[in-house]
Amino acid sequence: MMAGGLALGLSACAARARSDARMPMPGVDARLRRAVSQHETPGVVCAVGHAGAVVHRAVYGLRALIPRHEAMTWDTMFDMASLTKALITAPAIMQLWERGLVGLDVPVCHYLPEFAANAKSAITIRHLLTHYSGLPPDLDLTSPWQGAAEGRKLTLNARPDHPPGQGFVYSDINYLALGFVVEKLTGQPLATYATDTILRPMGLAQSCFLPPPALVPRIAPTQMDETGHMLRGVVHDPTTRRMGGMAGHAGLFSTAGDLCRYAQALLDRRAGRPGTPFPLRQDTVVLMTTPQQPAGKTDLRGLGWDIATHYSSARGGRFPAGSFGHTGFTGTSVWIDPQSDSYVLILTNRVHPDGRGNVVALRRDVATAAATALLDG
Repeated sequence: MMAGGLALGLSACAARARSDARMPMPGVDARLRRAVSQHETPGVVCAVGHAGAVVHRAVYGLRALIPRHEAMTWDTMFDMASLTKALITAPAIMQLWERGLVGLDVPVCHYLPEFAANAKSAITIRHLLTHYSGLPPDLDLTSPWQGAAEGRKLTLNARPDHPPGQGFVYSDINYLALGFVVEKLTGQPLATYATDTILRPMGLAQSCFLPPPALVPRIAPTQMDETGHMLRGVVHDPTTRRMGGMAGHAGLFSTAGDLCRYAQALLDRRAGRPGTPFPLRQDTVVLMTTPQQPAGKTDLRGLGWDIATHYSSARGGRFPAGSFGHTGFTGTSVWIDPQSDSYVLILTNRVHPDGRGNVVALRRDVATAAATALLDG
């Protein structure tokens, strides 16, 4: 439900917001309110799904602080940031895998010959999907490069820091490269392919790349760009922004309602329930959401999904091994537990307006409180 009026102060807005619940979760709501009142984030949208239904949803705080206060709403659109990796790019690759066009253990340079430059010929598609490629975290942003073509060139010429398979290093370059593989094999921009084969078939009408101007008033702003302009409806990630707003690691905008639909469809497909619109086979979804990292490694990653690494705070303290999820830099996260048939979704624009917000503890605490209510209730 909508929090207060547009001109309300932050504390008043947080106090007047309330949750919509089939299942009361006072621990979840208290923690969400505290996050807003203690300025961990200006506002938050949260949903908990269980047994095929959204059993708890809550909206607190503000979606914009400047140039004027705006109340957070359930239908606010958020910059998904790195959730793009798990929600879009990984399933796009796995659709190609189902069609026999991609092999998980085939070197990336088989599809992108230029990728072999700088000792990358042994890096496989699986290495990219699990972040065991040895590539650095991001492209160099110290030089003023611009354009998708230059981003592609820098990706293909990237130099590894470590041999593939040696260790887990979370890297945007991995998913930039995967996006280029999708584009090479389909002959389409990643966003076009994903819209036609993932978003539209799943009925995710509130999800898109490059949001049109008509949607901007519903989008949660993030922070100032390098010129002092507040980013709103323009992707926050600087690499993606330089590349025109679309890339394999960031660029998706979406809402809580659409992400609930996505998480539920994924759970339904994984469980083998009929009628789900999820655009992959059951065995593919199981493969993606179980450990696929090199043998003997303790940082557990699926194909696109986080399972147990230092990024796994969104699991909280109660969801079991076998659950999985992902986070986004702007303050977005989803954690999914097939064992209890549940998911927890937290959407914030914690970087608004100055990049100082922090929702790591919020993710952990909300997931713990939600799991406690689900598992003990």
